[in-house]
Amino acid sequence: MEITSTLLFALMVVAALTSIQFYKGRKLNIQLMQHYLRSIEEIVKPEDKDYVWLGGYIGFRANYKINQENIRKLEYTLTLLPRHSLLYFPIALLTSRHDKLYVVLRPFANIKREAHLIQKGYYRLKPNIENEPLLQKEEIEIAGKTYEALYEKKRDVIKLKELVESMSKPANIKHVSLTPKTNVFYVLMKPEPETIERDFKKLVRFVNEKLRESSFSS
Repeated sequence: MEITSTLLFALMVVAALTSIQFYKGRKLNIQLMQHYLRSIEEIVKPEDKDYVWLGGYIGFRANYKINQENIRKLEYTLTLLPRHSLLYFPIALLTSRHDKLYVVLRPFANIKREAHLIQKGYYRLKPNIENEPLLQKEEIEIAGKTYEALYEKKRDVIKLKELVESMSKPANIKHVSLTPKTNVFYVLMKPEPETIERDFKKLVRFVNEKLRESSFSS
């Protein structure tokens, strides 16, 4: 098959754009990883750290031993859009939609009851909640977004609602939960560089203050 000069020129342009996007996207993702890492560590001040990189430029998993106030451990996973890939980035915008931060905070205090707030329509496949048939369900609105609430006691989900409402952009919180079986406070959120420090402080404060209250443990 004969390659025309027009086709050859188009291939050269695509190759050049791909190369430019790779270096620019890689730099941005590295900067984002460094920023989130530094911002979170300055807040929790871990006494021990462990990291697993996820494919170089798409994020990492961090495990921290905290042992301060009511926080025993913190585990979080940051996954970034593939900004370094010109061809895959548009697909990722459709499938992943945005950067994601998965936060698992393990308190010293025992979580006694289960509660979830899940932004309606966010999950393409509904998350597996082991005790879902036993939980009460209702829909509530937070900052113009509808959330599905699942809970044993309404007062627990009200506390979670207050937390979501206090965030810089409540709609960035996609799923927040309390799980007694694993004794975990979990948050799935869309992180933003400008607000990560302020919002993460609120998550830490929630564990240190609210999860110590008798309303969560009795």
